[in-house]
Amino acid sequence: MRLKNISLVIAVLSGLSACGTTPKTASTQDKQTLATTTTAPAEQLDAQGLFEKANRKQGASKIQLLYLARQAAIDEQNWPILEKACSELESKASVDHVQNKLYTALARQQQQKYSSALALLQTLESKLKLPDHQAWHQYLMGSVYAAQQLPKKALVHYFNSADLANKHQLVIAGLNQDIWQALQQLSSYALERFDRGTVIQQGWVKLAKYHQIYLGSTVQLHQALNNWQRRYTSHPGSEIIPTEVKTTLDLAPYDVTRIAVLLPTSGSSERLGRALKNGFLAAMDSNRVEEIFFIDETLDVAQIDKELGQSQAEFVIGPLLKSNVEKLTESTYLATTPALFLNTLDTPAALGNPNHYYFALDPEHEVEQAMVHFLAKGYQKPMLLAPDTASGKRLISHFEAQWQRYSETRPEVGFYSDSENMAEVVGQLLEVDSSKQRINTIKRMFRKELESETRSRRDIDAIYILGDAIETRLLKPYLDVNVSTFADRIPLYASSRSYSKQIDKTDKGDLEGLFFTEVPWMLPGAVKSQSLREQHSQLWPEQSDIEQRLFAMAYDALNLIPEIKQLSKIPGKEFDGLTGALTIKEANRINRQLSWAQYHKNQIRLVSLDQRPPTPLFMKQLYEDYQAQR
Repeated sequence: MRLKNISLVIAVLSGLSACGTTPKTASTQDKQTLATTTTAPAEQLDAQGLFEKANRKQGASKIQLLYLARQAAIDEQNWPILEKACSELESKASVDHVQNKLYTALARQQQQKYSSALALLQTLESKLKLPDHQAWHQYLMGSVYAAQQLPKKALVHYFNSADLANKHQLVIAGLNQDIWQALQQLSSYALERFDRGTVIQQGWVKLAKYHQIYLGSTVQLHQALNNWQRRYTSHPGSEIIPTEVKTTLDLAPYDVTRIAVLLPTSGSSERLGRALKNGFLAAMDSNRVEEIFFIDETLDVAQIDKELGQSQAEFVIGPLLKSNVEKLTESTYLATTPALFLNTLDTPAALGNPNHYYFALDPEHEVEQAMVHFLAKGYQKPMLLAPDTASGKRLISHFEAQWQRYSETRPEVGFYSDSENMAEVVGQLLEVDSSKQRINTIKRMFRKELESETRSRRDIDAIYILGDAIETRLLKPYLDVNVSTFADRIPLYASSRSYSKQIDKTDKGDLEGLFFTEVPWMLPGAVKSQSLREQHSQLWPEQSDIEQRLFAMAYDALNLIPEIKQLSKIPGKEFDGLTGALTIKEANRINRQLSWAQYHKNQIRLVSLDQRPPTPLFMKQLYEDYQAQR
């Protein structure tokens, strides 16, 4: 979880300490007085030291030292000690127990103990008598949800806190910034649904809506903000305007006519470069770009910088290969030029330039999309099948890591090394082997032929294949014959790796019923521009699957240029591309939402599957605990 900066945390806790009947937190003068009244010489102790010293004392001295430890823990962001100090103070009659529990909730939230923090905050709901406590309680509730990237739930509590603060003239440090940050994560549709309630809430929402609608339109945004300020005088959102909104007035879309494209023009990746080049040239027909310069991305940095300088490109697209993206972090030309890389970087620190964007055909996007659908369908025990390779293991690991945020069960995982052991892996996972052993045992007992049928395990409710097109066609029959006829048919899913336009020309019958994700460009009837599809088929009828996907990627990349700033600044905004519905969620990385399709009666049909955002596990547990206490 991203921690607040230290000054903000101190401000937040200082506000909480200022609550009506809250005991005064020890000041510097208190520390000096305490030091001079002890027999030991004056010493500078940190939170840990003060807490340990408090445990060696009794009575008033212990309480005073615990206050000092609590304040030091806040200053140092030492959340474990803050929680321990609060726990010790809990047993003291003179302590404001509501305030102390609010401190404890904050400490747990900062340690990512979200379920525990929310559970504690819920126990306080009937004990909140002071407006100060009520306002801070709602703010902390919101901050727990915000830390889990749940801005809609966070805003419900943030707005409650803001209304209380406005009514009772309270100052909740950090609240306005957090409201604004949460609003920035909402789509225009979500903002519309929040545009109701109190004047404070409506003012915030309308400010966010103006920001979205007029972002990049300097004159219109300025006029809209003036109108907003006249309508919502003395609104707390006014403090956001000079720091957050006015800084975006110059965010006009990139308007470029000269671009440079870095792509492989030699070596083993040359054919990939040709496919990209075809996509860029095709996109120029409907784009304002007038000149495009192609540069070999395999050149060294100095040579690339020289050619970029000669081209005077206003925007750079590429390179494609990750190693070359990493290499160009040292480019002096790119340091001051906006760029859209056709891959991403593993190191977050390298993603620092606000004018650099990353567009990769990452299979992880598909894995997350499948996981979201499984959770929306209520699947409890999916079975994952992947090749025993570095890529297969990486995707399985990614699925498991995401799945564990939402489910207590673990998916069943099987890795196959080749076509020969696929049947064995499937049989073991479905426990068909055990069923066969039981049948053989019974046959030996009765010493005669018996009618029998193997049974597979009944808890597997979905199967997800992460193999390529050939592997998927080999696995599907094994799955069909190993699932018991007594059980419901287990739905089968796969990634785009399972789909091949080339193989499908002659063989798709064995995949009946299989659902899979794929970029719209590869699916019949999935893209709006059928004329582009027809032209491509005429010009390059024999292009491989990877070449077709790269063509679509290049086409989207060029058309993204005038849209990309808006995508990075307006959450929920989508670009409907050949490679999917494109959005930017964080770190200027483009995320893809692919199309769902299914093999049906020897054809491929587009389908719409449930993609509701899942509920985090800690919220499920909290709800169950709450219901049990009622």
